[in-house]
Amino acid sequence: MHRNGVTRIEGVCLLLVFLGLVWGGCSTLKERPRDPAKGRDVGVGNYYFEDVLIPKELSYEPSESFVYEAAQLKTGSMVFKKWRIDLVSLVDFFLDHMEKDNWKLVNSFQGKETILNFTKPDKTCTIKITEKWYGTAVVEVRVGPVETKKM
Repeated sequence: MHRNGVTRIEGVCLLLVFLGLVWGGCSTLKERPRDPAKGRDVGVGNYYFEDVLIPKELSYEPSESFVYEAAQLKTGSMVFKKWRIDLVSLVDFFLDHMEKDNWKLVNSFQGKETILNFTKPDKTCTIKITEKWYGTAVVEVRVGPVETKKM
């Protein structure tokens, strides 16, 4: 029977196609193969800070971010988002890659949100990972200088 121009079979087919697209769009972070030419992992990139790698799956949100740069200072807060991403793999990604870029993990807080604090001799980096109720992961990366005490 036809009802509003769509048969039951057509409706089921449309539903299956829609579910296939939604399911296929759900991705997780996996271990990335290394690019031998560059010595870096494939599928990662930098945004303003050369020593803070960001997974390519994350989308940069320039309207929620800022970076200040002067002669010998670069600081800022960058926001990235991704719908339906494995948060445990995301945390593991940052723990692994920050260590490879010579960041030292100072401490971490894990619960409803994850906060990772890293340091280098001249700067600090805080990475905050949260998941919104609708499934979007929000990653805030904040990089700033370390205060040097003058005597």
